[in-house]
Amino acid sequence: MATKKNSVKLKTPKEIKAYLDEYVIGQEEAKKILSVAVYNHFKKVIHNKELMSETEMDKSNIILLGETGSGKTLLAKTIARMLNVPCYIQDCTKITQAGYVGSDVEECLVGLLRMCNYDIKRAEMGIVVLDEIDKVAKREAGPSITRDVQGEGVQQSLLKMVEGDVVGVPPMGGRKHPEQPLIYINTKNILFIASGAFVGLDNIVQRRMGTNSIGFASTNSETVISKEETLEYVTTQDLRNFGMIPEFVGRFPVIANVNKLDKDALIKILTEPKNSIIKQYTELLKMDNTELEFTQDALEEIAELTLNLGTGARGLRNVVETVMSEIMYNAPSDNAPKSSKSKPVKVVVDKDYVIERTAKRFRNVKAA
Repeated sequence: MATKKNSVKLKTPKEIKAYLDEYVIGQEEAKKILSVAVYNHFKKVIHNKELMSETEMDKSNIILLGETGSGKTLLAKTIARMLNVPCYIQDCTKITQAGYVGSDVEECLVGLLRMCNYDIKRAEMGIVVLDEIDKVAKREAGPSITRDVQGEGVQQSLLKMVEGDVVGVPPMGGRKHPEQPLIYINTKNILFIASGAFVGLDNIVQRRMGTNSIGFASTNSETVISKEETLEYVTTQDLRNFGMIPEFVGRFPVIANVNKLDKDALIKILTEPKNSIIKQYTELLKMDNTELEFTQDALEEIAELTLNLGTGARGLRNVVETVMSEIMYNAPSDNAPKSSKSKPVKVVVDKDYVIERTAKRFRNVKAA
């Protein structure tokens, strides 16, 4: 379904997933759920905006669950790039309730405006990722009389924005420039994706389903659920028990789970996506007359080290940068072509070289 320049390039759920497959390894179920949710959202936007139907359609914001480095923000950014809409990642740990030190909730809209050069119309069709949303879960009731300015208060402040409202935004930040005129943005068509690791949520699900410990069935349940599968059973009730207020959870009807990456997935991430790390280094070294090759056992060693770091796919670049630093330092001068007929110099990275280059930095890293 084609649209005008600088507007949404709407594709079918299968086309969206196929595009995601080029950049994101695994996560089949999450990609399907996201593809359908995003397609329906922007189809509703076009339906409401262009067809001017008498039936006003509500939007379906999304909650993405999964461990750090499992690809939650990558999924959102990849979808935004495909649809040609601006996308802003807001770190929710910086947000406090209005009137307190920190960033106001409108900061995410300011960021969205910056991403599209303050084009309000484009911003109103964008995607906002509320990253680390689990960090603003409501605290347990206790004797403290201090306000929970970074928990329930933030969730309350976000309600109108994520549901759809006209919000006045200070374009340069309200605290340092209180005299500036506000820019008004209608958030009705902005898709909000709340993402977080939600550490401990799996235990809440286990208790609700009647399993005493992960991987074992209790006497009143025949279902055996592994830790990796637990988040597939998350309900809004579980999120409320975690500390998300019911009004907030109710505005995010779509829940998707991003699975933890295993060793095989990390190896594929290194080599298969269009923008994989190995492909990037291969292209960089081509410019220095160098042909780069990684052996399979080298890739496995890098994946194993990354798995032990416990930071998911984000740790891959850290390990590969360590492995490649010496090669990248020497290649521009040592491998420079002597003449126009000079062939590229081949450099092979094997397991022994990976171990040699990473031994010092990652010597004491144990399996997470």
